[in-house]
Amino acid sequence: MRARQSNEESETHMKTYNILFLCTHNSARSILGEALASTHPSGKLQGFSAGSTPGTTINPYAMEIAKELGLDTHLLKSKSWDVFSEPNAPKMDFIITVCDDAAGEQCPFWPGQPVTAHWGFPDPSKVQGTDLEKKTAFVSVMNGLKKRIDILAAMPLDKLDSLSLKEIHTNL
Repeated sequence: MRARQSNEESETHMKTYNILFLCTHNSARSILGEALASTHPSGKLQGFSAGSTPGTTINPYAMEIAKELGLDTHLLKSKSWDVFSEPNAPKMDFIITVCDDAAGEQCPFWPGQPVTAHWGFPDPSKVQGTDLEKKTAFVSVMNGLKKRIDILAAMPLDKLDSLSLKEIHTNL
């Protein structure tokens, strides 16, 4: 896995953009976003995730997908979004809510006024059925996030605004 890089890169390296995925429990969708961004082949993104009311564990299907993507899953844990509003936290360039609950909640103040958007996905952890049906729900969310992250990585990231970021979700 690519090591977490500073948001400020030397002139010889491409700038890495920090992207925070928010969800309520930080156990499924936001974890998938973090894994996809952190392992994106462009190398432009460093993913992070958090929740408004984080759970105590990562969903096993999300953990399995993160491993399959090549993410060092030892770094993954459910955590509060408050961690990223602290003074010593990494500066975020983009903040994306991925579930309807987190989209409607009052978010903390984010230093540096990052670009924000909502990319809503149904909660795959609520799917009932066989293991295959549950895994399929997670793969579906992963594929939806991957499409949006691929589009985001192909855009001129230094020129994006919230409206452009929201349009990525609207136009798919």
